[in-house]
Amino acid sequence: MNIDAGTMRPQEHVGEVYVLNDGGEVDLDLGNYERYLDVTLSRDNNITTGKIYREVIEKERRGDYLGKTVQIVPHVTNAIQDWIERVSKIPVDDTGEEPDVCIVELGGTVGDIESAPFVEAMRQFQFRVGMENFALIHVSLVPDMHGEQKTKPTQTTIHALRGLGLLPDLIACRLIVQKPLEPATKSKISMFCHVAPEQVVGVHDVSSVYHVPLLLQSQGIIQYLQKRLNLATITITPEMAQRGQSLEARWRELTTRQERVFDHVTIVLVGKYTDMQDSYMSVVKSLEHSAFRCTRKLVLKWVDSSALEPETQVTSPAKYHDAWKAVVSANGILVPGGFGVRGSEGMMLAIKWAREQNVPFLGICFGFQLAVVEWARNVCGLKGATSGEFDPKAEHPIIIFMPEISKTHMGGTMRLGLRPTVFDADSGAWSKVRKLYADAPKIWERHRHRYEVNPAYIDRLTEKGLRFVGKDERGERMQVLELPDHPYFVGFQAHPEFCTRPLNPSPPFLGFVAAASGVQVLEEQLETQMRLFKPPHPEGSMVDEAQLRHDEERPAGEEAIMRSEQ
Repeated sequence: MNIDAGTMRPQEHVGEVYVLNDGGEVDLDLGNYERYLDVTLSRDNNITTGKIYREVIEKERRGDYLGKTVQIVPHVTNAIQDWIERVSKIPVDDTGEEPDVCIVELGGTVGDIESAPFVEAMRQFQFRVGMENFALIHVSLVPDMHGEQKTKPTQTTIHALRGLGLLPDLIACRLIVQKPLEPATKSKISMFCHVAPEQVVGVHDVSSVYHVPLLLQSQGIIQYLQKRLNLATITITPEMAQRGQSLEARWRELTTRQERVFDHVTIVLVGKYTDMQDSYMSVVKSLEHSAFRCTRKLVLKWVDSSALEPETQVTSPAKYHDAWKAVVSANGILVPGGFGVRGSEGMMLAIKWAREQNVPFLGICFGFQLAVVEWARNVCGLKGATSGEFDPKAEHPIIIFMPEISKTHMGGTMRLGLRPTVFDADSGAWSKVRKLYADAPKIWERHRHRYEVNPAYIDRLTEKGLRFVGKDERGERMQVLELPDHPYFVGFQAHPEFCTRPLNPSPPFLGFVAAASGVQVLEEQLETQMRLFKPPHPEGSMVDEAQLRHDEERPAGEEAIMRSEQ
């Protein structure tokens, strides 16, 4: 019933809250779609029960239903279909064209009460758009019991699905072992689920998730969908064909090169939610993409920041020493986003180690703020320096609550979405971060935060050598920090991990992994980025911040952008 994922903790939501260009806080699955398909989605691409029910109730209150009894069928199911049909026509890449194919993921399990209105909506939708424009892929687990692949769960779920009026065109059999789907298993599923053998595909564990598209391609899924959806009628220009061939060639080269990498780079992630590693899904993907580019095999070590604090040395000495062993032996230290005071002192101890020992460091959002606090305490000598998030009455509140943010509502009230950052004019001569963005004077990254660096302390921080190389367009908000005399000490108030791509890694992460791999690797990547970097955002989305604020009425069912700033 949630409107979006913004107010859900990672353990409840089973993963991170992913932020889109328009500020939508959505399920991490949309991050996978953006990365794999190299598209840019909006908050309306994420449908939740809360959004649908809110829209239907608002229509009922306005009298749009003209006195009728409002019911799940047809009003809720129609609202779902209308939403899908409207959003499917929105361009999602730099061509600006209406998509030819729209992927709709219906999550959950067949038979769940939560998904029942959505299943019924899809049953009706196949007739609304025509069977030739609707293909259903059903994903089913095929357990491997001591070497024997069991088909009964798949048979049962297909039977339930057919009873609800949906007939799968493809059955994707997920095996959580490295053994492929056996021909006999495929034939059995084909026979008892009323599909042809070519309509059954196996998805077993492979050495890397980036091999999965090629695994599906090898089983003829593209040819089947071309025939099933009559995609041959779509006009493919020579430029489109060349682009597709180039993408396939580069993807194959990526996966092939990945298997031949022998050099390692060890990164330690010092975070608050390390018990649920999907909380940092985009961070991990950014590190993977960067390691691919640097031809390194990523060794990622997870450290609970609380384990680095002196109290843990007393309560759990082994845990304390293991945590510090991971930190001091790493090639690079990363402190990602988070909320709350728990574990913050441990994060600052890791940041201090990276700064003093010249170990490459990258701080994201919360990590950026704590790097500023650590500098205030240990370099500027401001005893008691902390964040207003931890102590609103602190003697030295280095980080403060942003003035325009709501203090009464949590959902959708942070500084959200794609925002511009302007580099200092003199930073081009020395800034590694700016070179990673091809020396661009202005960049765009996605934000998600309520707190910012206190303007009252900027002069004292910079007098001691801390450089805020990137600020907002007014020059009032500090958004990127960098130390000139350090191999790589960088902090971003934004979340650049949300814009990474397998073939176009996030620049700050690429620089971080390259620096952790060695000075020569960093120099090579800086030179490559200066020549080849291209922002992953559509041209129309990279606008001044003033254009992000508007008061015009939004279409029904679409949330207001940047509502907290109107």
